[in-house]
Amino acid sequence: MAILRTRTRLEKRFRLEASTWIWAVAFALSLSGQNLATQPVSQEYQIKAAFLYNFSRFVEWPKEAFQNAQSPLVIGIIGDDPFGSYLDDIVRGEKVASHPLVVRRFRRVDEIKTCHILFVSQSETNQMEQILANIKGRNILTVGDVEGFAQRGGVIRFVTESNKTRIRINVKAARTANLTISSKLLRVSEIITP
Repeated sequence: MAILRTRTRLEKRFRLEASTWIWAVAFALSLSGQNLATQPVSQEYQIKAAFLYNFSRFVEWPKEAFQNAQSPLVIGIIGDDPFGSYLDDIVRGEKVASHPLVVRRFRRVDEIKTCHILFVSQSETNQMEQILANIKGRNILTVGDVEGFAQRGGVIRFVTESNKTRIRINVKAARTANLTISSKLLRVSEIITP
């Protein structure tokens, strides 16, 4: 009986934390809803943009990942940009700790000097191994939605199942990048082993 009560409490707690995460994503989506008409972005990438924004709040970077306490936290996109101005609108005016959030776009991996979250676009599928190899060991949270992204060394992969966006996390890749992922994020994710 005690085991059943404990299990029920844990299930309620998980649902509460998962609903908090979903609420945070919905809130981020609502921040720039008025700009949807000017920059059409698929609902799928609106949700993924909100996730990218929220990752900045659920991941901890080492102090040396920033030049100083006011340096920006950079969300980068390498390759074709599926977000349009939507991601820029979500992060505009936002800060994590004292770090303002900014979005930068890169065409090639050698352009990446400062970046904390890097979304690897589907257009870079053929260069994915090269991109991941070139930034390996840097304090960059790599995110992608290409098949096998996390198994191939990326940290977070978006997976769409039954019209829902889910995430898979490669914890070993996060450790290699010296990133600490919140247990709240880990609990609502699928952990994979490469």
